[in-house]
Amino acid sequence: MNPLNDANQHRMMLTRRHFFGRSASGIGVAALASMLGKDAFGEPATSADAAPRGALKSFHKPPKAKRVIYLFQSGAPSQQELFDPKPALRENEGKELADFVEMTQRVTGMTAGQKSFPLAGSRYKFTKNGKSGIEIGSELIPHIASLADDMCLIRSMQTEAINHDPAMTFFQSGHQLPGRPSFGSWLHYGLGAMNQNLPTFITMVSRGTGRPNCQPLYDRLWGSGFLPSTYSGVKLMSVGDPVLYLSNPDGFDPTARRRMLDDLAKLNQKKLEEFGDPEIHTRIQQYELAYRMQTSVPDLTDFSDEPQHVLDAYGPDVTKRGTYAYNCLLARRLAERDVRFVQLFHMGWDQHFTLPKQLPGQCLDTDQPTKALVNDLKQRGMLDDTLVVWGGEFGRTSYCQGTLNAQTYGRDHHPRCFSLWMTGAGIKRGFTYGKTDDVCYNVVENPMHVHDLHATMLHLLGIDHEKLTYRFQGRYFRLTDVHGHVVNDILA
Repeated sequence: MNPLNDANQHRMMLTRRHFFGRSASGIGVAALASMLGKDAFGEPATSADAAPRGALKSFHKPPKAKRVIYLFQSGAPSQQELFDPKPALRENEGKELADFVEMTQRVTGMTAGQKSFPLAGSRYKFTKNGKSGIEIGSELIPHIASLADDMCLIRSMQTEAINHDPAMTFFQSGHQLPGRPSFGSWLHYGLGAMNQNLPTFITMVSRGTGRPNCQPLYDRLWGSGFLPSTYSGVKLMSVGDPVLYLSNPDGFDPTARRRMLDDLAKLNQKKLEEFGDPEIHTRIQQYELAYRMQTSVPDLTDFSDEPQHVLDAYGPDVTKRGTYAYNCLLARRLAERDVRFVQLFHMGWDQHFTLPKQLPGQCLDTDQPTKALVNDLKQRGMLDDTLVVWGGEFGRTSYCQGTLNAQTYGRDHHPRCFSLWMTGAGIKRGFTYGKTDDVCYNVVENPMHVHDLHATMLHLLGIDHEKLTYRFQGRYFRLTDVHGHVVNDILA
């Protein structure tokens, strides 16, 4: 028998790595595979406490959150200007950081050659906000500051990476090196889908006015790593079709497409029976999902049913595709349709040299839309079962990078301490957690590592982070690796 036609020979040659590598190909994008393996077309969404449809057959604990909206601020916002007021920096401006702390931190190649590390104070005012009195840089982000009574502000975040790409990879996947599943992929793998006509994990990217081209974002940041590609995140595009290859070609109507899919499914089924290659089954399902998304995606992106007062709340850019405001409104619409994990990446927060010139515009991009999204969820009763996270990949230095004078200054990367805030399902509100020293160099109270953040987020979703695992190359992996603990102090 010719081994090329032998199904058993084919199965032997189809290695695990080969199979998963091929899973990224197929019609459309990995987005269209996001709903594979579900029970029926158009099946209603599940409730928050219904049995999971993924690898977990039951929740490890009652979930508080049904879904997540992660507002990732790419480039690392400066905590000294926004969330962690440090009068000592202004009072001692120009003095050497080494006079106040033992400088044992890693420094980037951008400042390693500096002979001086002068303290730089913020040029912007902080105010106490709401009944909770949380101090926030309201001169730059007045709208976010008005959410003080709804947020849990964490001032003691810590990470391990000092450069952008490994730091962003670490925040998404729990590891600095590429190749592991992102948070949304783990969530899809563990809990499955709630909506049968949209992907379970969706990302969107916007460019800010600070430094819009400073740091590239790679698709692997929302990739499935060593999980099957069906769990990859789906990037909604800012131009053309929201999902690649979703529209029919010119002159090709839906009836003709349906006939084509039926005939193609028969051919693929024949090959599946002949070769036993699971990827052929994947391809069949991808075509079907693409067909269904031709209806669900245009409805999703049609804002004509939004009242004017809602559009006004998100700001003047809300109808401009690709803007942060547009993506925030789209995130709410996705949440309404029970997409389990929505992540917005907003580029431009990397202010190394001319912070006073770049940071105000960057804040203006995000301030009003962020408030509108939180209030929109709250008014619709969705904030109680939606977890919202806002933050970047690390913090900024208290010493100046480049020129320091009354008009300008900049800040380098600082992973030892930075700020992040959360609101929504199961989170204490009007609450501040953690503390840094007077010059914002070290955490001095309640440190919170990235692994702890991931463990806590999974806990709110009803998952024990130590029990959501996947076997790969002879060992069991999890999002938090061998680290992480749930930070109960921030839970309501």
